[in-house]
Amino acid sequence: MDRRAELREFLRSRRARVRPEDAGLRPGTGFSGRRRVPGLRREELAQLSGVSVDYYVRLEQGRGGHASAEVLDAIAHVLRLDAHERAHLYALVRGDEGRHDDARQPAAGQGQEVRPGVLRLLRTFEHSPAYVVGRRQEVLAWNELARILIADFPALPPGERNLARLTFLDRSARRRYVHWQQKADDTVAFLRLDTGRHPDDPKLAALIAELTEHSEDFRRLWSDHNVRDKTYGSKPLHHPRAGALDLSFETLRLPDEPDQAVVVYLAEPDSAADRELRRLVGEG
Repeated sequence: MDRRAELREFLRSRRARVRPEDAGLRPGTGFSGRRRVPGLRREELAQLSGVSVDYYVRLEQGRGGHASAEVLDAIAHVLRLDAHERAHLYALVRGDEGRHDDARQPAAGQGQEVRPGVLRLLRTFEHSPAYVVGRRQEVLAWNELARILIADFPALPPGERNLARLTFLDRSARRRYVHWQQKADDTVAFLRLDTGRHPDDPKLAALIAELTEHSEDFRRLWSDHNVRDKTYGSKPLHHPRAGALDLSFETLRLPDEPDQAVVVYLAEPDSAADRELRRLVGEG
């Protein structure tokens, strides 16, 4: 993927959501007159960030050279970027510079292996759906409840064991995820974050091209340029036999495999969802 184009569109989208008055600008201080675009102009962002207009224009076009941490932090502050967006900005501007985990990571064309200890960990979550997700939203391993509730992963070809493909191209996903729209938005935001980490990954580019071609919802969300990592939250699911299950999820990122994470769905102890999960395990 074109990292320069990604950087340009990301900064444009973030500028567009910041109102001049919210950034401390008042009429007559640089944004009077008719505005052709919403949000901050490049000139205004440069002024507020303490850099020249020419330098900011070159930076937004991917020609800024070695941008200092101070400059990037100043731009991130004006644009009100959160931690994930700030990390994405750094990745797009600096590429692989400063990354110390590359030696541990497989090349783009290689498979991602899950350590035996992590596989054993999955099996300990007997009454909670759990799986390992890797780059490109690929599901690398799973336990029995994840197979029952999310997808029959063993029956899928390896190339289709992918949460993004399942979310947008599998019709059953809209029934499975009670809040499908939020799931879709989170999925796209995580993929966008992945493009900053691995802009030269041909498999990731192919996945995005496939989803763009076949899903109008994906095209709409992808154009928003939102970035977000998997963390924790509410994730109610629907199962044909168990009905609606009120669940939350926690993401446990592996320290020595930063592109892999264990995702566990949890029910409140002794709740209706907890009882249904235990029943599903018993039925197999």
